[in-house]
Amino acid sequence: MRIHRLEIEAFGPFATAQHIDFDQLGAQGLFLLNGATGAGKTSILDAICFALYGAVPGARQEGKRLRSDHAAPSAEPRVVCEFSARGRRFEVTRSPAWERPSARGRKGFTTQQAKTLLRERVAGGWEEKSSRNDEVGAELSDVLGMDRDQFTRVVMLPQGDFAAFLRSKASDRLELLQKLFGTQRFEAVERQLARQAADAAKAVEENASELKMLLDKVASEHGQLGLTEAGTETDNAASGTVTDPGLWLADVEAQVGAEWKRREEQANQADSVSIRLSGALREDQEKTLRHGRLRAATQRSVLLELAAPRALENRELLAKHRRAAVLSGQLDAVDAAARKYQEAEARMAQLRGKLAAASLEAENPDAALESVKASIAILEARLPDEQRLEELAARLAVQQRDAARQRTAAEAAAAALKQLREDATLVETRMEPLVPVAAQMAETERAAKAAAELVGIVSRYSSAAGELNLLTAGHLEARTASQDLRQQWLDVRELRLANAAGELAAALEIGEPCAVCGSKEHPNPAAAVRTALSLAQEEEEARVRFEDSEKTVGQLADQLSSAAQVVAGLEAQGGATDAAEADARLAEARSAAAAAKEAADLLEQLRGRQEKLAQRLLTVQEEHAGCLQAEGQALSTAVLLQEQHAVLEEALSTLRAGYPRLRDRLEAVTEDCALLQAAADAGSGLVRAEEAQQEASASLEKALLASGFSSATEARNDILAPADVVGLETDLADFDAETARLDELFANEDLVLAAKEVSIGELPLPEAELAEAERLAAVAADDARATALAAGLAQKSAETVRRLRSDYEALAQAGNGPRMRARMLAELADTARGAGDNGYRMSLNTYVLAARLEQVAIAASERLVAMSDGRYTLQHTDAKAARGAKSGLGLEVVDEWTGQRRDTSTLSGGESFMASLSLALGLADVVQQEAGGVDIETLFVDEGFGSLDEQALEQVMDALEGLRDGGRVVGLVSHVAEMKQRITNQLQVVKGRHGSTVRIAEAVPV
Repeated sequence: MRIHRLEIEAFGPFATAQHIDFDQLGAQGLFLLNGATGAGKTSILDAICFALYGAVPGARQEGKRLRSDHAAPSAEPRVVCEFSARGRRFEVTRSPAWERPSARGRKGFTTQQAKTLLRERVAGGWEEKSSRNDEVGAELSDVLGMDRDQFTRVVMLPQGDFAAFLRSKASDRLELLQKLFGTQRFEAVERQLARQAADAAKAVEENASELKMLLDKVASEHGQLGLTEAGTETDNAASGTVTDPGLWLADVEAQVGAEWKRREEQANQADSVSIRLSGALREDQEKTLRHGRLRAATQRSVLLELAAPRALENRELLAKHRRAAVLSGQLDAVDAAARKYQEAEARMAQLRGKLAAASLEAENPDAALESVKASIAILEARLPDEQRLEELAARLAVQQRDAARQRTAAEAAAAALKQLREDATLVETRMEPLVPVAAQMAETERAAKAAAELVGIVSRYSSAAGELNLLTAGHLEARTASQDLRQQWLDVRELRLANAAGELAAALEIGEPCAVCGSKEHPNPAAAVRTALSLAQEEEEARVRFEDSEKTVGQLADQLSSAAQVVAGLEAQGGATDAAEADARLAEARSAAAAAKEAADLLEQLRGRQEKLAQRLLTVQEEHAGCLQAEGQALSTAVLLQEQHAVLEEALSTLRAGYPRLRDRLEAVTEDCALLQAAADAGSGLVRAEEAQQEASASLEKALLASGFSSATEARNDILAPADVVGLETDLADFDAETARLDELFANEDLVLAAKEVSIGELPLPEAELAEAERLAAVAADDARATALAAGLAQKSAETVRRLRSDYEALAQAGNGPRMRARMLAELADTARGAGDNGYRMSLNTYVLAARLEQVAIAASERLVAMSDGRYTLQHTDAKAARGAKSGLGLEVVDEWTGQRRDTSTLSGGESFMASLSLALGLADVVQQEAGGVDIETLFVDEGFGSLDEQALEQVMDALEGLRDGGRVVGLVSHVAEMKQRITNQLQVVKGRHGSTVRIAEAVPV
């Protein structure tokens, strides 16, 4: 993953839009991110993380307000990040939730929700992928291959975190490693195994509990029967300590079965005695009942004979009533017709009085009724006009109020227009002198930048010139020394060649040919000064010294040439300029740039004010014109409504006939109509009542002649009251029913048998003897029931014990498998969580993380060896922790110079920084591989370089420069002055009263 471009606006300390080109910044593979404390260096890293993941790193996420407090109230916070990953190029734009001022001048704020836009570059153009937060998050997570925690620890290396990680305990390292490597699945396996072991153990406990419960039930059944033969074994069953449950269950089952058979025999004997005594008792009781029923029937027969005369009299009265009751309908009709006629006469007299009081026609109400109905129809038809009149009055009042309100608004808008025009003129007057000054801002900034570069060039030229002089003197001295060494070498070589004749002469023998000339005579052999071996060795040493000096001269010549090129290049860029003059130019250029910047800022503010005034002016003009137009429309509508109201009022005043409202007159006429209608209806009712009375009287006369009554009075006298009729009918019905019942009773076989027994002298037992027989039968029955109940209980207990024994054997057999599984799962769960025989107390999750930590230590050691000049390496250790604490995530440092291993907390400040940096880089490599081989092409290292000495800083920088291999870009965040001199490509963050800004300082070409 490589970051190409970042844009920040109204975010963190950055009020205005800031553009960072990481491709330009990282052209040399290494750049420095520096700035004053609080300027916003870390905010740039926050912006990258927010763009990719929608949140800033770690603890800074909590309570952090992302929108810049320096930005304008209406400025939207925004971060744009362009990056490439997995061969694709993306641009993500994010805006956090923020409070925007309400529109149209209203007070308060409106919450703007967070926004996201993801685009991908396809075929030379940008193609929108998604604007939904969740979809963009899922897409970026898939492309980057890392979550936020991994990204902030792999791409943005926080040295403080890894220094703490280096010195922390094994238990503290667990949390960070688990977040980075995502080993929660192994913890889930541990928890799952623990749950399965607990469930299996619970199943075993439940099985044992169920077996114990079955034994308790068997013991309970045994105890209910009162058996004590089992003795101690029964007590053991109750306490759960039976030695052989199967043998004990068989013994109990045999005892219960024998007890059941014994009680069954007792029950059969008691039942036979009870049946015999109850049969004899039943015969005596039946005889006593028969004779009692005979005596009662005889008494009832005597009473019935005494009531016979009264029953005959009642029959005659009831017959007369029934003959007269046939005429009751005609009699009631005559009475009802007379009452209705009298009521109709009274009603008619009352209505005539009311008509007279209302000055209405009483003799012929029908004609008056028609006239009133016609008036009602006219009034009802005009009622809507009166409602319309009220509506016209209400609308007229509304239009008049609206016209007045629009007039007031128009006057206020006119006053606002005047004030806005005056403000616009004032702003334009202030802007005129600022325009030419602000136009020079870009030119003055370039001049200030050029002046600053010239000061730097002058300073570097002075240093380079001094270094060139030193190199020139050193080169001349080395050249002279090399020439002297060359002469020494040549002298020794000459001496060796001269001594070669003596060496050959020493080898000559008389009579043997010379190796040089071939002569066998040797008249004057040369004498050797020194041995050939010593001269050859001396010559070789002289040659080596000369060649070494030549190499030194060559190196110095190269350095001299490079220094001369640097001095020439700096001189060509103006490095020979006087330093005081360059400083004066810089101060003058910066002053001009500051003045232009101030003018440009003020001009920008005034232009914003001018634009707002112009927009407000247009708005108020539109409001003024709208108010005038609305006022005219309201006045026109009011005039039209007033004319319609006057016409309608004139038409309705005649119909009111002096009443306040048309509805009041309609109510009065409606009351008259109702009175006339009631009088007409009463006259018709009186005629009908008279005719009904005459018809009822004629019908009654005919019925009297047909029934044999001489008059209506005679018929009324024979009619009985309904209660009397019911009483007579009841008495007669009771007399007839009692007669029938006695006839049926004396015909019953029991009474016939009782009469026969009385005639022959067979009387029932006396009461005392019968009570004794009942007592003996009851005792026998109770004994039979008790023995039967005891036998039933024994049978039930025998069946229950047989069933419980079968259930116990089946349940015991079924529990074998769960017990074996529980033991296996318990051992497996203990192993996974590091318990049991695991002396290291290393869980499965810790074991996996220990393997990852070992990989991290190996990767970190490769860089720590280079940084520490081959002295230190990091090594994972699984040594047992003290006091039985969990082990497996230990780290120790190995001192290769002494061969000793020691704890990481013993490292010095600089050594700790190098170790923690190596650990961070190694961890980044391992996590990168773990994340599927994601290629990290942009890397940030945050702070910590101030604890290093000059040599250590040199070694660390060499290691960091090695990270550039393969095109990787490394950004270092630091305040160290020496790093500012070493790294020429810099991203500088400058803080100010109105927010921070960024700028890129590039290397000056030589």
